[in-house]
Amino acid sequence: MKILVPLKRVADPDNANKVKIPASGATIETTGLEWKPNPFDEYALEAALRLTEDGKAPKVRAGEVVVVTFGPKETETTLRAALATGADRAIRVDAADDKLDGHLVARALKALVEREKPDLVLMGKQAVDGDSNQVGQILAEQLDYPMATFAATMKEEAGGLLVGREVDGGVITLRVKFPAVVTVDLRIVAPTSVYSMKTAPAFKYNDGVRFAALPAIMAAKKKPLAEVKLADLAADQGLRVTYHGFQAPPARKAGIKVKDVTDLVNRLKNEAKAL
Repeated sequence: MKILVPLKRVADPDNANKVKIPASGATIETTGLEWKPNPFDEYALEAALRLTEDGKAPKVRAGEVVVVTFGPKETETTLRAALATGADRAIRVDAADDKLDGHLVARALKALVEREKPDLVLMGKQAVDGDSNQVGQILAEQLDYPMATFAATMKEEAGGLLVGREVDGGVITLRVKFPAVVTVDLRIVAPTSVYSMKTAPAFKYNDGVRFAALPAIMAAKKKPLAEVKLADLAADQGLRVTYHGFQAPPARKAGIKVKDVTDLVNRLKNEAKAL
């Protein structure tokens, strides 16, 4: 099985409270924040590695995992980390972060998929910076591939996957045939969420994503990392979404104490307009 995993770097989501908006409101200031892989994309990579291995012998890859990112030269750090984790090959599409939107990324990915011909495109359900949750869906539509979104479980079958998709109130089980597009949610990295046909049903993974050992980090420097120009994948680089300004939400008023239930009900009704 060949799996293509798109990755995006984002400003450290654990320090989102440090993001600043300058007085001009023209941009978002992230100076001082560390760049990290989008968490949902990390989950997709972990799922891809599980689908292409026997859980008891993870060093033997039964297939190929290719990671791709869009961005400037420095984003290769994100790709090298993915290679150290277990991916076989990486592609960087040279592009400026502020010259991309979801539709353009999807169009470029379509061209890349047509070149690489993976059995599966596996990606995070959304990036935690823009939270637009649209690239996977646009890509599947443009490729005319079957799709499952918000995958919580995946089991490899002959010629496809059995996917447990999270919905309000439960899980829907879908069967998708290759080639396909699947986006994953956070539960995909639970110990029993993903199984290849080689992994025994009784096997349990560690919870969460795997981390690279030092020898793997060193070996990753020798793994193939190719550069592709955005123009080679998308002749039309026009954006469907542009940002014209940013504004912080208004500061919340401090809470107050009420004298009794009557006072509380009165304030909820006449001040908060909640009743």
